[in-house]
Amino acid sequence: MSGLPTDGGSDLHLELAGSGGARVRLMRALREAIRSGRLAPGTRLPPYRALALDLGIARNTVAAAYSELVEEGWLTSRQGSGTQVADRVAPLESGHRRSPARPSRVRIVHDLMPSSPDAAAFPRTSWIASARRALAGAPNDAFGVGDPRGRLELRQALVEYLARTRGVRTKAEHIVICSGFAHGLRLVCQVLRGPIAVESYGLDFHRSILMEAGLTTVPLAVDGDGARVEQLPDTGARAVLLTPAHQYPTGGALHPRRRAAVIDWARATGGLLLEDDYDGEFRYDREPVGAVQGLDPDRVVYLGSTSKSLSPALRLGWMALPGRLVDDVVAAKGPRELSSGVIDQLTLADFIARGAYDRQLRRMRKVYRRRRDLLTATLAERAPHITVSGIAAGLHAVLDLPSGTEQAALRAARRLGLALDGLSPYRHPDSTMPPRDGLVIGYGTPPEHAIAAVLDALCLALPDPP
Repeated sequence: MSGLPTDGGSDLHLELAGSGGARVRLMRALREAIRSGRLAPGTRLPPYRALALDLGIARNTVAAAYSELVEEGWLTSRQGSGTQVADRVAPLESGHRRSPARPSRVRIVHDLMPSSPDAAAFPRTSWIASARRALAGAPNDAFGVGDPRGRLELRQALVEYLARTRGVRTKAEHIVICSGFAHGLRLVCQVLRGPIAVESYGLDFHRSILMEAGLTTVPLAVDGDGARVEQLPDTGARAVLLTPAHQYPTGGALHPRRRAAVIDWARATGGLLLEDDYDGEFRYDREPVGAVQGLDPDRVVYLGSTSKSLSPALRLGWMALPGRLVDDVVAAKGPRELSSGVIDQLTLADFIARGAYDRQLRRMRKVYRRRRDLLTATLAERAPHITVSGIAAGLHAVLDLPSGTEQAALRAARRLGLALDGLSPYRHPDSTMPPRDGLVIGYGTPPEHAIAAVLDALCLALPDPP
């Protein structure tokens, strides 16, 4: 099979001879052309689409071959410069053997890790203004030993904000400031007893925290309506960790009947719900779903943070606790504030009180929705065989893949410089749910100018239609 001239780029004559699939034969032909000197160092190769059309093979096959040869050191690839023969590759001299090229280290070009916000969008100007006001008005005791519950100014601001936006019912003395969700979860784990139920798909990092605290985790199945909480009575669990507003990572909101059912279970058994409201502010297609905590504040530990709404670098989170747990959680935290800086707490209190937090969330909601819409539109056009789910809220989407293709897609993505997650690591090892192949794609991090290139690379990493 020979390459023919097209309007898509430079002509390249290749004979895809021998055994093996199209990718193997293409890689063999390119190595031989480079080894013989027919393709000199620095030669620019045709784009994926052009060569695929010339050779009559799939575009993804050409992309995979190029990427593997980049890894092996035969080719180089830079965004905006196309794919070229590596400068260090020299043709073989007659009678001499060349040792194989050492594989080059793959460089991550595009970050699609899920649930990471756009770091460039941090509201520096308004944050600095709040910091100046907070410092100027801070009482002298703010510069002493910190209260382990957190600054009262921030706890009071959170009471108003959480009630208004998330339907949380609490008071300042029931809020404890922490350095993020994981820190809050570790503290709560120190006052829990017995097994804890978790969603069959969720962060293995969170399961690790629970297990490190000596708690056995029992998986609940999840579907389009969130966790199957009707399974709770059979688990023997004394607490349950849920992501009700936007199940992580599969994306469904907990159905109203299930929200009521989990509260009924907690009341009947003396159980406790740990509510991870990790991205409740970012809902796009309908009104935000309020926190389950509002149904019964005495049975729910509500946990939130600024990690998605502003930045994980702030290390600021909060727990709205049932009154009976406050003293135990504060005792677990220690006699003084060691985790969250007081100045940042005061700054966030001012940021919330002056409406800057609301304005930032409204602004970013539009940005993230635009990116989500572009992602779904691109996939609908270029990969209609891939189902996209979990997109009603948050900063990520799940791409369902044909069975057995997840690992190949991850390898292809890495060769193309994409950092993203597969769905498999999120599955609880004891879950009885059938495994799903998929990719968990975060669309919060890529800058606006790079979105088109990111989606182009993502589509090339996806498996071909069956």
